[in-house]
Amino acid sequence: MDPRLHAYAERQAPRYTSYPTAPHFSAAVNDDVVTSWLTALPASDSISLYIHVPYCHQLCWYCGCNTFAARRAEPVLDYVTTLLLELDLVRTVLGRRRVVEIHWGGGTPNILDAAQFQRIFEHVRASFDTSALAHHAIELDPRYVDAANAQAYAAAGVNRVSLGIQDLNDRVQQAIGRVQPLSIVQRAVEALRAAGIAGINFDLMYGLPHQHVAEIQHSIDVSVTMRPNRIALFGYAHVPWFKKRQRLIPEAALPGTELRLQQAEAARIKLEEHGYVAIGLDHFALPDDELAQAAKAGRLRRSFQGYVVEQSPALVGLGPSAISTLPQGYAQNHPEPGAWTAAIAQGRLPIARGHALSEDDRIRRRLIESIMCDFEGDLRPLGGVPACSAEIVALAPMIRDGLVTVNDNRISLAEAARPICRVVGAAFDTYAARAQARHSKAV
Repeated sequence: MDPRLHAYAERQAPRYTSYPTAPHFSAAVNDDVVTSWLTALPASDSISLYIHVPYCHQLCWYCGCNTFAARRAEPVLDYVTTLLLELDLVRTVLGRRRVVEIHWGGGTPNILDAAQFQRIFEHVRASFDTSALAHHAIELDPRYVDAANAQAYAAAGVNRVSLGIQDLNDRVQQAIGRVQPLSIVQRAVEALRAAGIAGINFDLMYGLPHQHVAEIQHSIDVSVTMRPNRIALFGYAHVPWFKKRQRLIPEAALPGTELRLQQAEAARIKLEEHGYVAIGLDHFALPDDELAQAAKAGRLRRSFQGYVVEQSPALVGLGPSAISTLPQGYAQNHPEPGAWTAAIAQGRLPIARGHALSEDDRIRRRLIESIMCDFEGDLRPLGGVPACSAEIVALAPMIRDGLVTVNDNRISLAEAARPICRVVGAAFDTYAARAQARHSKAV
């Protein structure tokens, strides 16, 4: 572990899946504004869809997502009915657009049974042109993967699945409320591959209770025997002020900053030993994977889905809390299912808040994205070094420590500084300086 990182790893910083980040959205962006934004999209532009499924069979204690426990069938049935109506509203505004990407997130998308999933996808296909659908991804809980839904995903053209593994050690699983024996994960992988789905991602975490370097290494060693194409290694974000369920996690069992740094470094070394290529802040992929190739070619991008290869001009979010990314700005649906349903019943897009991008926002967003993806960035669009005096002052300690370099209007991160790229990006975040939004630790 590089001792220079410790002070910066303690800092709080956003994950920068958007800029500005969601805490800075406001109600000034409403359904009328978003309708005008959608209407203004050129007819030739393709779109992507993000479908948020807000329900889980039970809530895992570590989770920071917008999700609710559904212990009865009715909430999920009502969700499906309302989602189809939301699709109709979007189709009315946009017309029959070409959809090139679909991503299902949650929550637990496979709380939908095979028939419900097929019903939604058939409605998407009836509403939009999916003939050029290139990327179709879904996030799954391995505990609820079976042959029937695996075959339904394959029939719908799903070509990438992300399995939420988190950790494969019994004591850690007990402490995070996610008991998931290895045999269940293996069975899920086998069912998906038998159905013909080749692209399989694993999501792992460090920084969990009762987790040490050995536990991380064990989870990785076991995971790679199943040869996932990609592995995302997220640092657990302990934010109990934001997600009350995390109060069930014993804080005394959480690793401190130094141990988190050791875990992240040990995981990187272990994954590289197994032949995976490090990508951005927290992703790893086999060398022939599309994401690894994009990173090598400088085509890596950052979105609400994490690191992605490319993006459509517009990403339209569907379902409670889903966020749309449009050329004009961001728009977030009502996070609570009741408010989301009520808006749609009134024939309105269920927008709760958003943000209209200024030109300065666009420039800073691209710079922060470049720092997060490529670990370097061009300062000239901001006016170069002379116009970035405040940002350079904020970075001065890292520059003195040899972690960041600014030369010829370019900012570059040393190899050792990659784990703290969020902190470097935050130096260019004008909103962070105006508000006291609380975030997770940078590492």
